[in-house]
Amino acid sequence: MLEAFKGDQLDFRQENVARNWATAYDFPAMREGRVVLEEFPERSRGIMQAFVFNLRRPEFQNERVRRALNLAFDFESINQTLFYGQYERIDSFFEGTELASEGLPQGEELEILGSVRDKVPAEVFTTPYRNPLGGTAEAQRANLRRAFELLREAGYEQRGGQLISPRTGEPLRLELLGFDPSFERYALPYKQALERLGIGVTVRIVDAAQYQNRLRSFDFDVTTAVWPQSLSPGNEQRNYWGSDAADRPGSRNLAGIKDPGVDALIDRVIFARDRNELVAATKALDRVLLAHNYIVPQWTYGKERTARWNRFGRPAEMPRYGASAFPMIWWYDEALAARTGAPR
Repeated sequence: MLEAFKGDQLDFRQENVARNWATAYDFPAMREGRVVLEEFPERSRGIMQAFVFNLRRPEFQNERVRRALNLAFDFESINQTLFYGQYERIDSFFEGTELASEGLPQGEELEILGSVRDKVPAEVFTTPYRNPLGGTAEAQRANLRRAFELLREAGYEQRGGQLISPRTGEPLRLELLGFDPSFERYALPYKQALERLGIGVTVRIVDAAQYQNRLRSFDFDVTTAVWPQSLSPGNEQRNYWGSDAADRPGSRNLAGIKDPGVDALIDRVIFARDRNELVAATKALDRVLLAHNYIVPQWTYGKERTARWNRFGRPAEMPRYGASAFPMIWWYDEALAARTGAPR
């Protein structure tokens, strides 16, 4: 598809690969101005992309284990070596929107959390969520040391370079499941870090049909999942995180979350009486989901990368929502096309 675009067989292309955006568009038509690269802000949705743990597996029931696996993921190094420094770490299930939690809870959000105080982690009132920070050898070692401490607190012992489960006496092992070969690019560095802790890791790539069947039946340890969010969340939150969806084959509650505090906050989102309450309830839900460490957040860009042959016009003031909105609000510009060398 990229080569077809370069050959002027396609007018417009969305680019989702950081490597391509950084290196693949240096060709004559772009240097001559006949092809234009442009980015448009994504403001209409939030997103969580993450490694998700299958809580139906007993080894992931312990929150210390889940946090340790986040500490082992060195996003900053992967971002520099694989993604040309283009991405930012996600730190909210509603990333990039006014619904994302930040700092400590205040006002109506604090009141909502107070109403479920006995059902949510105590740290949501005292400690803002933070992903571990890596990127240097020193930071990586410090994160792995802390991860190992958490695993020991969870009862694991290291014997012969392996972490031994306190429940079964067996080595701790997990499978990272994907369907796209590009998954290996970031899964393999993660695998190496986990193995340094004594965790046995297998990276498995299966075809798309098998992958979907395994997700529907919750037959996985860890995989990458994406949850897009609208600016007005509602009933879909039950399918994402609600207890009733945890054992329903094919639901989006891949993690298998069954938590009364989360259920209560989902209801506050669904039955919010006005926009202010909706925003406050969603922030509270976001904060509690993060505090449980159900996932290892990955990355986001926040913009739509586009490449186009320069034969189209658009309004000077673009809509706030909708990113490029191509082709809905664009038009064919004969003057630009004449300079571009239109084949049709």
